[in-house]
Amino acid sequence: MNATTPLLSVIIPVYNEEAVLPTLFERLYIALDALHCPYEVLFCNDGSRDGSVELLRAQFHRRPQETRVILLQVNFGQHAAILAGFARARGRYVITLDADLQNPPEEVGKLLKELQAGHDYVGTWRANRQDLAWRRIGSRFINLIRERTTPIKMADHGCMLRGYGRSVVDAINATRENITFIPALAALYSANPTEIEVKHDERLAGVSKYSLYRLIRLAFDLLTSFSTVPLQAFSMIGLVLSLCAGGLVAYLLSRRLLLGPEADGVFTLFALVFFLLGITLFGIGLLGEYIGRIYLQVRQRPRYIVAAVLEQATPSDERPSHVDHDVP
Repeated sequence: MNATTPLLSVIIPVYNEEAVLPTLFERLYIALDALHCPYEVLFCNDGSRDGSVELLRAQFHRRPQETRVILLQVNFGQHAAILAGFARARGRYVITLDADLQNPPEEVGKLLKELQAGHDYVGTWRANRQDLAWRRIGSRFINLIRERTTPIKMADHGCMLRGYGRSVVDAINATRENITFIPALAALYSANPTEIEVKHDERLAGVSKYSLYRLIRLAFDLLTSFSTVPLQAFSMIGLVLSLCAGGLVAYLLSRRLLLGPEADGVFTLFALVFFLLGITLFGIGLLGEYIGRIYLQVRQRPRYIVAAVLEQATPSDERPSHVDHDVP
């Protein structure tokens, strides 16, 4: 590394976090200064509609040497914002962190220590998780399904406080998938991963950006991105139900021939038909998830659009301004 290259890059996606940012700034820079290593902080504003951008601009002017601000044109989602940070991170080690302070910035040092010990990916799980019960139960359920259907092994897929070596970051940057689940990709690409426990605090202010619907969508994205097991399982279910349905038809036909017309059992037959229809509709929806991924991929639209980047010019930069317009 040359004198202008930081050892550590901390990437923080920001979306409508005006109430939290002042406290984040205060705690974050104190924690990073205490590491006594060259670092940079990349705030990736994901189309915030409150005063987050003004606060980020002010922080950039307060700490221009350590601060860079990436302004996305509209809201593209948390993972797209992190990918924008990955594309511009200069550090040998990269750590991602949520802006809501549920993952304490003081924990960054623990991840950096593991990265410097030789691990190229540091996963985490949240100790004493401070979330609503339905979110904790939902996460356990999704974790269980993921363990059974994908090759991804991680204790807690929902914790964004994670560390990445440069080789893993470069591999993720080279991935051209339209829908990307970053921690899962890192777990696949890593040669020497590890997982550690980190603290988890209550949200300081505001509300979570992940509704129940978005959590369900995230689960579908995770499953359909890394496994065809759901399709294979549904094929087996379809085969078994088809055999059972064929046996039922043969049974009813034989009773018709032997006993004549019967009115009994009509509602039972309706129940079976409705059950089979429900299974069929679920299968069509599952198939639609995979087809939808293909549709999004072949359109080849950019995963994000950068409106501007606020950063201090370095001697090697040809650009005279610290504002960079770019489209990935």
